Formats: sequence, structure tokens, C-alpha cells
Amino acid sequence: MAEGEADFEIGKDGLTVIVVGVDGSPPSLHAAAWAGGLARRERAKLVLVYVEPIASPAYWTAMGMAGATEAATAFVDEIRREAAAYLDHAGIAWELVHYRGDPAHGLEAIAEERRADCIVVGRSRHGGGLVGSVPKMLVKDAKRPVVVVP
Repeated sequence: MAEGEADFEIGKDGLTVIVVGVDGSPPSLHAAAWAGGLARRERAKLVLVYVEPIASPAYWTAMGMAGATEAATAFVDEIRREAAAYLDHAGIAWELVHYRGDPAHGLEAIAEERRADCIVVGRSRHGGGLVGSVPKMLVKDAKRPVVVVP
């Protein structure tokens, strides 16, 4: 395969893996709900990805890092419980991945690793205009389709 080519099949019949970014914000919850419905209809696996951004000042000291890591772990456990309550009931195959680093890079890396057919994200609530910086970076740089849910 030549460098830069997508590592997924374009034009295949249906989806097999859908990656969705979740961070607890209303836009990410909308994205997860939309992606969950798509996964159910397509009988695809849903990969929920929480990217813990480690650029925060909380990570600048050992004490801050320990507290931030503990909070992130508790948040991931909460996401897992809520996802199980909704997705298991709907019969959707799913997994939750906790990634540390840049959100756009993390979503693309997990999508590449899982050979995802698409990445679904919510419209960002932080800078970057109407779309937001993470969706904008993914639309610009991702190797697979990106769906931005309002």
C-alpha cells in the first residue's frame, strides 16, 4: 500500500467499525447517540474513545498529575457504566478505549488501529469557530470519513 492511502476499504457494503469521541459534553453525547444508532442499524462495532488531554496545567506537577489521572480513571469508569446501560440493552457490540494525548491524533490513531470505517465527533464547544478545532483537524487530516454531529 502506498504511503498516505487509507487502510480501509472504500465502497464496501456497510460499516464494520465506528469510532466515536466521547468527553461528557453535550455535543459528544449527541455524537455517541448518533453513532450508536448507526452501529445498531449497520450491525457494526462501536468504539467509544475518551482522549485524556495531557497538555493541561494539572499535569505539570507530580501531585497534579496523580489527581488528574485519578479523575480521568473515575470518568472512564462512569462512561463505561453509562455505555453498558444503553448499548448492551440495544444489542450493540462496543468497547471503550482510554487514550492519553492530543484528541484529534488519538481518535485517528484508534481508528487506524481498529480499522474503523469512520470517525464520529460532536461539534466542539472550544475555540476553532463553529466546527471546533478537533473536528476541523480530523476533517483536514483523517484517512477515513469524519462525521461531525451538532
